[in-house]
Amino acid sequence: MTFNGGVALNPAILMAIILLCIILPAQAAERNRRIAIRIIQRKKNKKETCSQMKELAIKFIDKECLIYLSLGGQVEGTVKEVADGALIIERGGEIEALNLDYIVRLREYPKNKKGKKKSFVLD
Repeated sequence: MTFNGGVALNPAILMAIILLCIILPAQAAERNRRIAIRIIQRKKNKKETCSQMKELAIKFIDKECLIYLSLGGQVEGTVKEVADGALIIERGGEIEALNLDYIVRLREYPKNKKGKKKSFVLD
């Protein structure tokens, strides 16, 4: 196989590149799945409840917050309600529910000296 520049590409190298493009993302997804399973098993083994996070989350009702998740994600929205095991938030006019078991950190959206939301947040 040749490209416009006349450089020949070995089919074995091409297959290796294609496999890497498929295998690496699949491994990352599998790692995230294993982490989630480990978190769930740990909570079941310790018979933990999300009551502590629930009590803390109640303080953020009707405030715009940054919510950090255990799998590395971050969600931004206004906390509307704290239900059993879930945090109900509104973002972009839509309502979503987040599992309290996966919430690692919850904080009010930072504001500048004039009271406006910061456009750039470093964590």
